[in-house]
Amino acid sequence: MRKLGIDYGDARVGVAISDELGITAQGLETIHHNGNDKIVLKRLEELMTQFKIDTIVVGLPINMDGTKKDRVEITEKFIHKIKCKFNKVKVEKIDERLTTVAAHRTMNYLNINKHRKKDVVDTISAVYILETYMNKVSKTSL
Repeated sequence: MRKLGIDYGDARVGVAISDELGITAQGLETIHHNGNDKIVLKRLEELMTQFKIDTIVVGLPINMDGTKKDRVEITEKFIHKIKCKFNKVKVEKIDERLTTVAAHRTMNYLNINKHRKKDVVDTISAVYILETYMNKVSKTSL
């Protein structure tokens, strides 16, 4: 079974997927939704059908000082929608601090064109979110 990583944003949602063994994560796509969660949920449903997903991991945008602002509440509401729609799938939250920073570093390292960065940053962030979760799970299972 595969895991899906999600970097939820106001206008775009980055999506990453694990391999079937849950060892590696790779970027899948960026969903452009401009604030309409129905678009995101419909696309996630298509991905759930296409791939055998047993876990959805959503990044929680906690501030660097550990506080939770409005963005966390908005993300929590989205997570609630996911849980209602996909009630047979495990939904996990993971602290996503520094994933966007890491994604920008990766894009700079790879010399990605600045016009293309906006389309890729959320997907790369989703990969980091999913990798963080998979590392956490593998450490607890040792």
